[in-house]
Amino acid sequence: MIKHFLLYVLPLLIITFPAAGQDESYGSGYQWIMINNPAVTGSEGDGILRLSYLNLYPGNSYNFHNVLLSYDSYFQALHGGAGFYISDKYLGGFVNDIRGGFSYAYFLRAGKNLFINAGLSASFYHRGYNTGNIVLPDQIDALGGVVYPAGEAVAVPGRTIFDIGTGFMFIYGRILGGFSVSHLSEPDLSYTDFVEDRMKRKLLLHLASDFDINKEKYLKIRPVGMLELQKGYLSAGIGAAFESDFMSANAMIFSGNNKDIDFQAGFSVNVGSISAFYNYRFNIRSGNIMMPLSLLHHTGIALSLNNVEKSSTVRTINFPDL
Repeated sequence: MIKHFLLYVLPLLIITFPAAGQDESYGSGYQWIMINNPAVTGSEGDGILRLSYLNLYPGNSYNFHNVLLSYDSYFQALHGGAGFYISDKYLGGFVNDIRGGFSYAYFLRAGKNLFINAGLSASFYHRGYNTGNIVLPDQIDALGGVVYPAGEAVAVPGRTIFDIGTGFMFIYGRILGGFSVSHLSEPDLSYTDFVEDRMKRKLLLHLASDFDINKEKYLKIRPVGMLELQKGYLSAGIGAAFESDFMSANAMIFSGNNKDIDFQAGFSVNVGSISAFYNYRFNIRSGNIMMPLSLLHHTGIALSLNNVEKSSTVRTINFPDL
């Protein structure tokens, strides 16, 4: 009985709290966009290596962390972009999700000012469990508080599954937008074999543009927006980034059908081929009384490793520094 509770219920409680929509969701930040929409792979042209760290619910001792490493570039021989990514999501000391994958995007010039990218990704998930920190009822003395050796050993094997995703992106003048579907295979990371425990398909819409503020064109404002839907959970965000050649600042507000309203602000600094960023998000209003004020810290760097010669039949862009 206890073993079944730990195996099925405890991991679900841990995962449900930080992610109402089953999947990790950090808004429309373009540092993570290749995982959600493979069509953006290589869209910035040059080969870019990204390193990110995200701390969920800081200051509450929940011990939720996520790190990401990715690289993507345009390859003229492929007439598109290719890249890879790997992430490690650590949840409370009990669950560890490792995800890695490859993505490819084909670039098509559909008109004088219209460019369309079509992307496909293939990835794996591995979920591991750390049972060394689990305390069973028979280990606790209710009177003396003494912890005894457990009478039952809990061993939960890891699980590895395969997943695929697809997406599209268009670039028309100063406007770019995308649409993607993640988890096409609806993989099952649990051990219940129940249909409702499968990771449902996630739909993502994202839009962005840029406008020059001054005549010299070194100051820009970039409005952005996103909409995400997964398993009945709907989330939307809108905001803008103000950018110069060396620095940028951004602000976004998010809301969803769980009655949450969140606000995020951040900045980035660009020095040559290196860009460093930081974002902080907090909760303004919540339909869940357990939701803490501080939601996440997100920081990282992006390194431009090589300049790529672009074909005249493709269009490369600079994503907003979010």
